Amino acid sequence: MSDTHSYIDDAILHHLDSCDEIWHAGDIGAMDVLDKLTAHKPTRVVWGNIDDAAMRAVTKENLRWNCEGLNIWMTHIGGRPGNYATPVRQELRANPPGLFICGHSHICMVKMDSTHNMIYMNPGAAGRHGFHQMRTMLRFDVIDGKIAALEVIELGKRVQKA
Repeated sequence: MSDTHSYIDDAILHHLDSCDEIWHAGDIGAMDVLDKLTAHKPTRVVWGNIDDAAMRAVTKENLRWNCEGLNIWMTHIGGRPGNYATPVRQELRANPPGLFICGHSHICMVKMDSTHNMIYMNPGAAGRHGFHQMRTMLRFDVIDGKIAALEVIELGKRVQKA
C-alpha cells in the first residue's frame, strides 16, 4: 500500500487480515496510521515526501530485503519504467532488485520492466487525499522468489470529508 495521507479505515485493515506482512511505500501522513498498521501485522514502511521529522525518525527512505528468495527494494518517489527518478535509475543500474515498489504518483501500476529484469509495482493511493478517483492497494504472495496471486484491491471512491 501507499499514500494513506493520514487516513486508514476498516476496509484497509480488513484486506490486510490475510497478509503475513504489511508493506507501505510512503506518505503515511500520521503516526496513528502507522500505529494501527503495526498493531495489525508486522509492517515495513518507508517515508514519503509528506511525512514529517517524527515519522522519518522511525522509518527509512529506502528499504531493501529478501522475501522468500525475492530481492525487494521499496522507496516512495521512484518514478516508473522508462522514467525513473535519477537516484533510483542509478541504483537500478548498479543493483537491480527482483521487485521494485514505490508510491507517490497515486497511479496503480504493475509492470514487468525488462530493461532491469524486475517487476515494478505502485499500489496507487489508499487514502482520500490526492487526485486519484479510486482508492487502491495491492495484495500478493511471494513463493520461491516469484510473485503469485496478485490482486488489485479497490477500496472505493476517494471521498474527502467536508
